[in-house]
Amino acid sequence: MTLPFQIVEELPGILIVDKPAGMLTHPSKPDHTRTLRDLLCDLLGYERATGGQVSIITRLDRETSGLVLVAKTREAARACGLAMMRGSIHKEYRALIHGWPAWDRSTIDAPILRRGEVGPSPVHLERVVHPDGAAARTHVRVEQRFERITPGGTRFSLVLAEPVTGRTHQIRVHLASAGHPVVGDKLYGPGGSTRYLEFIETGWTDQLARGLLLRRHALHAAGLAMEWEGEARRWESPLPDELTVWLSPQ
Repeated sequence: MTLPFQIVEELPGILIVDKPAGMLTHPSKPDHTRTLRDLLCDLLGYERATGGQVSIITRLDRETSGLVLVAKTREAARACGLAMMRGSIHKEYRALIHGWPAWDRSTIDAPILRRGEVGPSPVHLERVVHPDGAAARTHVRVEQRFERITPGGTRFSLVLAEPVTGRTHQIRVHLASAGHPVVGDKLYGPGGSTRYLEFIETGWTDQLARGLLLRRHALHAAGLAMEWEGEARRWESPLPDELTVWLSPQ
């Protein structure tokens, strides 16, 4: 079977895979789109037939690439779920963002809720920083500042983001709230949700390319660490080519 994702490592009870941008992690609509979970169910058909299951522990948005933790048994899913609740699964993301932050390191401690709970929003999933939201914290470190001539500006940065909590769209919302949205973000980038609505209506166009700069948002799940069966484990995923090219001199 030719897989459109990479198997990073398989251990008793769990599987680490590297998902490309553009692939849905989990079914969201009854439109027969093949998702990461569908493909994993095919791959692990024997395990499922002999009492196993497929449980995706660390879900990623469609446009986010990188490492995904998958449990193959009920016992493993329970153990991973408890580890998530304890905060003992450490996740690292790399992102290309607009601008040069005034800081090298920062902790963004800002509660998040669904925008529709406090005001009108044409996009149901849109989140916003708000004092009535759920607690959310993200550590951010600038790894590289660089210049690139684009219609949307010339100053950009590569950052490492470590979410302490796991709110929907947390890293994207927090970076946008700090004035440095993720490059290519249709929902939280320059132009706000109007870009997202335009994309839904028209698909990718030259006009959107000029405004967003990238077809996908530039967020990548680059690191994952946890203890499994008494041993400290760590997995890493390099930036995909469409993001790495941004760091090369023009």
